[in-house]
Amino acid sequence: MYRFLLTRQWVILTLIALVLIPVMVELGFWQLHRHEHRVAQNERISKALAADPVPAEELTSPGHEVPRTDLYRRVSAKGTFDAEHEVVVRRRTNDDDKVGFHVLTPFVLDDGKVLLVNRGWIPADGPQTAFPEIPAPPKGDVIVTGRLMADETSAASGIKDVRGLPDRQIMLISSGQQADSLGKQVLGGYIEQTSPEPRDGSPELIGEPDHSGIGAHMAYAVQWWLFAAGVPIGWVVLVRRERRDRAAAAETPAQETAPATV
Repeated sequence: MYRFLLTRQWVILTLIALVLIPVMVELGFWQLHRHEHRVAQNERISKALAADPVPAEELTSPGHEVPRTDLYRRVSAKGTFDAEHEVVVRRRTNDDDKVGFHVLTPFVLDDGKVLLVNRGWIPADGPQTAFPEIPAPPKGDVIVTGRLMADETSAASGIKDVRGLPDRQIMLISSGQQADSLGKQVLGGYIEQTSPEPRDGSPELIGEPDHSGIGAHMAYAVQWWLFAAGVPIGWVVLVRRERRDRAAAAETPAQETAPATV
C-alpha cells in the first residue's frame, strides 16, 4: 500500500524533510538567543544610563580598551577643552539621517592626561575637503559629563579607515591614533558629551542609544518552529494524497476492462 515510499522520488523527499526539521528548530533557537541577547543588552544599557556618573579615570586609562560591560557608563571629568587640536569625524548622521561630522575635541584633565570628547554633530555645509566651521567649546575649567564609548574599529563599525584625508579629518575615533597625533597620554575610548549643553544647540548632542526595542527575533523564532512542525504535517498530507491518487489510478483500468452486462 505504501511501497511507493521506497521509490527514489519519495526517498529524496523524505530525506529533505528529515534535514529541514532540525535545521528549522536550530534557526528558531538562534533567533531566541538573539532575542535574549537584545533583552540583556537593553537592561545593561538602561542600568548604565541610570547610574550616577563616576570620574572617567576610574573606568579608563591610557591604552585601556573599554570593555562591553562599561559601555554607556556615565562618567565625568574636570579640565579644559583644547579646541586648537580638535578634529572632525566624517560621514556621520544625526537623528534625522542628515550627513555631517562629529566634533571630537581633546579635553585636558588636571593631571595632564587627555580625554577625547565627542561634542556632537554638525552639518556638512561646505566642501568635504575644507575643515568645517565649528562652534567653540566652553573656555576655562569645565566639568564635562558623557557616556563612555570604546574606540571605533572597521570590524565593529563597518567604516573603512581611509588614509590621506584632509587635515584634521578622520573616519574612526581611536584614542591610540589621537595619542600619537597629540603626543600626550590619552585615555582609552572616548565619551559622548551629555553636559554641559552647547549654546544655540550646536554641536547637536548625540542622543541616547536605543534600549527599549527588542526587535522581531522572538516572532522569527516562533515562525521557524511552526515551519519545523509543518514539515511532518505536510509530508503526511502528501503521502495520503499520493496513496489516494495511486488507488484511484489502479481502479480506473479495472473498470474500463470489465465486461458489459445485458
